[in-house]
Amino acid sequence: MLQVGIIGLPNAGKSTLFNALTRGHAEAGPYPFTTIDANTGMAALADPRLEEIAACTGAEKVVPAAVKFVDIAGLVEGAHQGEGLGNRFLGHIREVDAVAHVVRCFAYADVAHVESGIDPVRDIELVELELLFADRETVARRLEKTSKAAKGGDRELAAAAAFLEQLLAELDAGVPARRVEVPEQHAELFHDLWLLTAKPVVYVANLAEEDLPPGESELFARVEQKAREEGAAVVGVSAGIEGEIAELSPEEAAEFRAELGEEEPGLERLVRACYRLLDLVTFFTVESGIAQAWSLPAGSTAAQAAGRIHSDMEQGFIRAEVVHCSQLLGCGSFAGAREAGKLMVEGREYVVQDGDVLRIKFKG
Repeated sequence: MLQVGIIGLPNAGKSTLFNALTRGHAEAGPYPFTTIDANTGMAALADPRLEEIAACTGAEKVVPAAVKFVDIAGLVEGAHQGEGLGNRFLGHIREVDAVAHVVRCFAYADVAHVESGIDPVRDIELVELELLFADRETVARRLEKTSKAAKGGDRELAAAAAFLEQLLAELDAGVPARRVEVPEQHAELFHDLWLLTAKPVVYVANLAEEDLPPGESELFARVEQKAREEGAAVVGVSAGIEGEIAELSPEEAAEFRAELGEEEPGLERLVRACYRLLDLVTFFTVESGIAQAWSLPAGSTAAQAAGRIHSDMEQGFIRAEVVHCSQLLGCGSFAGAREAGKLMVEGREYVVQDGDVLRIKFKG
């Protein structure tokens, strides 16, 4: 499953946000390095289509799609040289597919800040500078190795060395790898570098309660501007408030949000943003009275969707009956969709679309 790493400076609210997202119990404290080992958990994606599919098909239980989050130890200046928990921190980032960068936008006296004063843009740049330093070392090592090998006259190696020189220059200029244009011929080389700044990112402005909704916060506006400059996504939440709301009943939570002036949960906006970062689509299944939503990378095939459910289903894949959820709901049932010619039979190479409802046939 694709993973989103939660990163940021110590005491930015990473573990508090992680707990609210996943209903987890990672330790969260007002001092640096509360998180040492990475915590992992799942966050459900709210999708009204799932409830509608369950009602239409008579399913008694619903299971939403989810995104896997990893709570990673806080980073400090010098992390690329091993300061703080730098090496472990950077190693965990390499393993995730996208990054939720939590930025402190609250000023609570009882929660220390590793830098002086609240400055979210400075904090973003501090973290990204460490990632750039680490990436620079990675590219420089590969460039040295490739340049030596290219001295034998191999044109492909010479071209690779030239690309690495260009990439190194971009990093030295402060350009994150995700913004570097990569020629198709070097795409595999670029991927194999596992660069930290190549990860897609969403900035999570962690706000105080009095700064909700986010549009009214000057600090959020600064993070929003930074995100625009970087071509990144941005979401404003209050991790502490979201943690409190997570303990309430749905009715109490809705009332609390109304008092805060929030039209929708900040966590839902964040999970959706991460879904977009990972370029995921949602497909549905209805089996044994359970309507379930599944996440899948856009462009995946029906066979790969079957493997998302169980590896045996992909190996023994025969065919898939497919109907879009809007057509299923319009017809009122699978039988109605079949009669209307909307339930299609597709092979293993069919590209799954967001909102498809699949019934997989396989040799088991």
